[in-house]
Amino acid sequence: MSGEAEHIEWSKIKTPTDEVVVPYNTLAQPPEDSAQIRKLLDKLAVLKLNGGLGTTMGCTGPKSVIEVCNGLTFLDLIVIQIESLNKKYGCNVPLLLMNSFNTHEDTLKIVEKYAKSNIKIHTFNQSQYPRLVADDYLPLPSKGHAGKDGWYPPGHGDVFPALLNSGKLDALMSQGKEYIFVANSDNLGAIVDLKILNHLIRNQNEYCMEVTPKTLADVKGGTLISYDGRVQLLEIAQVPDKHVNEFKSIEKFKIFNTNNLWVNLKAVKRLVTANALKMEIIPNPKEVNGVKVLQLETAAGAAIRFFDHAIGVNAPRSRFLPVKASSDLLLVQSDLYTVSDGFVVRNKARTNPENPSIELGPEFKKVADFQRRFKSIPSIVELDSLKVTGDVWFGAGITLKGKITITAKPGEKLQIPDKSVLKDKEIKSAKDI
Repeated sequence: MSGEAEHIEWSKIKTPTDEVVVPYNTLAQPPEDSAQIRKLLDKLAVLKLNGGLGTTMGCTGPKSVIEVCNGLTFLDLIVIQIESLNKKYGCNVPLLLMNSFNTHEDTLKIVEKYAKSNIKIHTFNQSQYPRLVADDYLPLPSKGHAGKDGWYPPGHGDVFPALLNSGKLDALMSQGKEYIFVANSDNLGAIVDLKILNHLIRNQNEYCMEVTPKTLADVKGGTLISYDGRVQLLEIAQVPDKHVNEFKSIEKFKIFNTNNLWVNLKAVKRLVTANALKMEIIPNPKEVNGVKVLQLETAAGAAIRFFDHAIGVNAPRSRFLPVKASSDLLLVQSDLYTVSDGFVVRNKARTNPENPSIELGPEFKKVADFQRRFKSIPSIVELDSLKVTGDVWFGAGITLKGKITITAKPGEKLQIPDKSVLKDKEIKSAKDI
């Protein structure tokens, strides 16, 4: 397992310079010649972290098979994106899916439907570790929990050893691949970016983390700092209590980690073989059948400080579009976005660069309930914020603008009629519509 959570001396933290966290708009344009672009892409593989289940959103099976837009799942969109790249440039970018023991069998069945596509899909499993009983730190399986419940996948920091141990790393290198682009399967903005790839190959950076400017919604996200002459990730869990508010301030720590990572394969091999990736351990307390347990996890972003010439790229917010909850589904299924070649494209008619803030009550938490409560997804191009509480149902063809609050009184059902146009409204009963 990896290293101790490193003690951070607060006074030694420095803000990274533009050499270390490179502004996206200063990256050189990639070559325009398609033969040159093909040469770049032939050095790349794409890996999606596919170990998560859709349980938070009330789904069974891998999260990547939740339908996001136009009846397409996360995985469909990813496959279409890479297919269109391979077709356009005549290259051969493979897709790797790192599964956990929770998602492996389902994923194998699901990828069969892509058998005829022009894309090689490889799946491999990350490790599984026994959960530890919080009282005495003994492994849960030794206490008679023999089933799946006794085990857990140890976080995405495991991606580096798992790539090597599965044989996938050597296979990629033997095909001439030099870089792997790693991203969460639920981040719809994490598409292959030629500007970043071109920059890394030209400057021989072994590791690149995409960061993006923090908004108030991201104050807990990990950030990049310069520390002892190296760039490293600072997570909220490492911050001393008295500095937590400072960490959350968007004035001092202006960027956060999107978990879009670009990593050199030779460097991964060198560091994993030498057992040099001593990432901080993140203790994740859980409860299994009434027993308090600990999961010791690591995060792939924490590996940045072990690679040579590691950088961040301060990328546009459009490269971070995660779908973690039904409120995110509402955004990506609305007229705020369209899908073209598997890419989710933002509607230019929206003038505000930030997305509307959306809070849906627990009645909308599960995808099935969310789908039932919207006859069709409202138009939200001019929406600033939406907060929905209680038993609320939306008709078809609704338009929402400005700031909207809809609160159904306890025990009452509130129906928003078809074709309603609501602007800057607080609705507590049918007569407020």
